[in-house]
Amino acid sequence: MMLTDYEWQALALSLKVASVAVICSLPLGILLAWVLVRTHFPGKSLLDSLIHLPLVLPPVVIGYLLLIAMGRRGFIGEWLYHWFGFSFSFSWRGAALASAVVAFPLMVRAIRLALEAVDIRFEQAARTLGAGPWKVFFTITLPLSLPGVIVGIVLAFARSLGEFGATITFVSNIPGETRTLPLAMYTLIETPGAEAAAARLCVIAVLLSLLALLASEWLARWGRKRIGL
Repeated sequence: MMLTDYEWQALALSLKVASVAVICSLPLGILLAWVLVRTHFPGKSLLDSLIHLPLVLPPVVIGYLLLIAMGRRGFIGEWLYHWFGFSFSFSWRGAALASAVVAFPLMVRAIRLALEAVDIRFEQAARTLGAGPWKVFFTITLPLSLPGVIVGIVLAFARSLGEFGATITFVSNIPGETRTLPLAMYTLIETPGAEAAAARLCVIAVLLSLLALLASEWLARWGRKRIGL
């Protein structure tokens, strides 16, 4: 199956956007998952609901909220552009932000389930031996929850690859800049005589999603085996 330069460009941009989205959101995802599992405070249920809100909101709504918040004239985006000359509007960075927001709940949920499965007695034993909170987290908690972290990464990556609604609403459909795989396929569907190219991108999207799910399962098994679970 030979791809055109247009299709390669969309594929490469999708991989770039999904990778940046996952890498940038992973530390926050681990932190919030730990907060939800290991701490108790007023408003915890509200925080949990806000984290998972993108799962039930229409992606177009998420894109609109990002536009009014992080756009060039948004109440946060305007400040970023004025002080740092940085803008998410109409750029691949905005596409990565939209993908990260939409995929974030899947990442947090997978990591949270893994943290809940960690026996807290191991952490308590490490503290009695003089280990500080950071050392306990990085030497006990995080390694034991590694399979869930891996699953969260892969699921978020796969979801980022398929993001459409929030992206097109927030940063539009710009060739070479924000036109990821789903947007490129949408463009081809709207173009007369481009059915074959649209079908090729459809096959690529299905294969990438399937590979991501298979990789998630394999890596989770590898992680459990590595830590002796």
